[in-house]
Amino acid sequence: MFEPIGGSAPKYTGQGVINPLAAICAMQMMLITLGEDKAAAAVEDSVMFVTANKLKSLAAGRMGYSTSEVWRPGGGRNRVTLWE
Repeated sequence: MFEPIGGSAPKYTGQGVINPLAAICAMQMMLITLGEDKAAAAVEDSVMFVTANKLKSLAAGRMGYSTSEVWRPGGGRNRVTLWE
């Protein structure tokens, strides 16, 4: 099972302030396990870029972006808005 560490943070429900990068990194670990090394490397590179160049903080409510701005479904597939 691949799951982000840190719990569900119920006090932030519906506020759009939670950093989704832990969930994205859990997906990256799943990709490695499934043998999708190229996709996993792309996710890792993107997370490293975003944390170094886009986010003000990793703390809830202090990223400088809403949760949906960091990770948003679009066009029938998931895309990471900040990584475009």
